[in-house]
Amino acid sequence: MRIRTVATALLLTVLAGFARPGDAGAQVIDRMRRAAQNAVVGEAERQVAALLRNATRCVFDDRACVDNAKSEGKDVVLTDDQGEVLMDDEGRPIQDPDRVQQEHEKPGTGAWANYDFVPGERILFYDDFAADRVGDFPRRLTLLRGNWDIVEWQGRRLLRSTGPRHSALVIPLPEALPERFTIEIEAFYNTTNQQAVLATSGPSPGGNWSSLEGNYFRIAAGAGTGVVAGSNDAVTATNRTDVLIERLMPIRIMVDGQYAKVYVGERRVANVPNGEFIRSDRLYIENTYAASEEQPMLFGTIRIAAGGMDLYDVIEREGRVATQGILFATGSARIRPESTPTLNEIGTMLRDHPDLRISIEGHTDDVGDDASNQTLSVERAAAVKAYLTQTFSIAEARLQSAGFGESRPVAANDTPERRQQNRRVELVRMQ
Repeated sequence: MRIRTVATALLLTVLAGFARPGDAGAQVIDRMRRAAQNAVVGEAERQVAALLRNATRCVFDDRACVDNAKSEGKDVVLTDDQGEVLMDDEGRPIQDPDRVQQEHEKPGTGAWANYDFVPGERILFYDDFAADRVGDFPRRLTLLRGNWDIVEWQGRRLLRSTGPRHSALVIPLPEALPERFTIEIEAFYNTTNQQAVLATSGPSPGGNWSSLEGNYFRIAAGAGTGVVAGSNDAVTATNRTDVLIERLMPIRIMVDGQYAKVYVGERRVANVPNGEFIRSDRLYIENTYAASEEQPMLFGTIRIAAGGMDLYDVIEREGRVATQGILFATGSARIRPESTPTLNEIGTMLRDHPDLRISIEGHTDDVGDDASNQTLSVERAAAVKAYLTQTFSIAEARLQSAGFGESRPVAANDTPERRQQNRRVELVRMQ
């Protein structure tokens, strides 16, 4: 890119030399100069488009992904945790992990400073579709109508809706949703008109969501993402979220009784204190606009959890508490910014209870190499300890860290939900 930029500058300098004030050919030379510049810019844009189309995308600190792609002779472009391609000052995708600045990725900084989503700690449903075959309907979901299948996209598998309008499916749950629950799902649309309903109970016969008793959730770009009212007088709160047509975005929903908050990425788009949400043992997803093979709607990892708890109450009562709210980059001990609310809760607890001493324990599931899991759990626990001491000025004498890898599971590693339950950070009270 730098060579091309220098060559362009030289070409324009040469062309400029032919144009003199009063020169009869000045306008022609100007047109030549603009045409040359546009041709170079157009070629650069084509090269970037080809790179984005063909390269493997890796999160900027996922060295395993980068190394695997390079070993297979593939180009690599780097993304942030949300899948957005990182670009340099010249508008080209960054391909070297060492060039990426990580300051904006730290918890509690920038837009994440006021982010307050805390995931539930007891997993009711989890699926990243990794066990499904491309082209099949996902085996753990139930089809109601329309066309849904699994597709391969940038090294992972997504759920695709290709229409028609009102295509719908059901996520079965092992129990009815409790008073406090969280829902997490990723979404990407091709047009601002596309939208989907996410509901904790089914619509009236004929699929009329406007007559639903209570509230439901909408994921939409132009029409807005948030909480929507059915036939009653419940409040509606949505915000336009065009970012859904730019990249795969995490949608997070947190419900506590009648209180509901909805987030798109780090942005809170709905804050409803008086919603009405029916608690059932299923979650409905319906494509309420149009989709097709050419313009599909895509959905990523789905996580539904029961919970929300006061950490101090649990640690006082039981001596330990497990949290699902501290997240790490893939294969790394780097704490992701979504961890901000849980880290703040732990830090505040330690400040409010100066006699409390805790051991921070890292645990993994049994996926991957035993030794690597052990090392990673040690590094992650140490990273949490370092964050608490640095950010909240907690004395190091009050904290210890340890990693146990996959050696202390709390559940069998035989389902996605149980493996997710085993991936945790535990806080253990020290005497």
